[in-house]
Amino acid sequence: MADDEGFREFVHARLARLSRVAYLLTGEHHAAEDLLQNTLVRLASRWQKVSRTGVPDAYVRKVMYHEHVSAWRRSRHLRVELTTAEPPERGAGPDMAAETVRRLLLEQALAKLTRKQRAVIVLRFFEDLSEADAAEALGVSVGTIKSQTSHALMRLRQLAPELHVLIKEPSGVAA
Repeated sequence: MADDEGFREFVHARLARLSRVAYLLTGEHHAAEDLLQNTLVRLASRWQKVSRTGVPDAYVRKVMYHEHVSAWRRSRHLRVELTTAEPPERGAGPDMAAETVRRLLLEQALAKLTRKQRAVIVLRFFEDLSEADAAEALGVSVGTIKSQTSHALMRLRQLAPELHVLIKEPSGVAA
C-alpha cells in the first residue's frame, strides 16, 4: 500500500510537467495523452524497483522519450500527418497576436522535425538537460545529441526563419 501511495504522490507532483513534455514531443493532445499513459503504465509496473533507486524522474524521462521514438517505428506505415493548426490558447500579455503567431510557427516547425530531433530539442531546451543527460535519457552518445541538436536547429531556422530570436545555439553547438 505504501508503494501505491508513493506512486500516486510521484505522479500527482509531476503530472502537469509530464503532460507538457508529452505534448511538446507529439504535437497533439490525444497522442500526448497516449504517450503519457503508456509511460505511466510502464512506470507503475516497475515502481517498487524504480522508487528504490532514488531517481524515478530519470527513469520516467527515459521511458517517455524511448516510447515516443519507438511509436513512430511501430506505426510509420499507418501514419497520416495532418498539418492543421489548433486554435490558439487564450493568453495574457500586451501582444497576444504576435505571441500566438510565434507559438503556431514554432509548433508547425517542430512538427516537421524527425522524432529524434524533436526529442533532442525538447530535452535540451524545454527540460534544460545537459548533452550528457539528454544522451543518457535517449540511450545514445553525446555526439549523437550534438549532431541531432545541430541538425534540428538548422532545420528549424530553414522552416521558420522568423523565429530566429527563439532559436538560439546552446553552448558548444556551432552555428
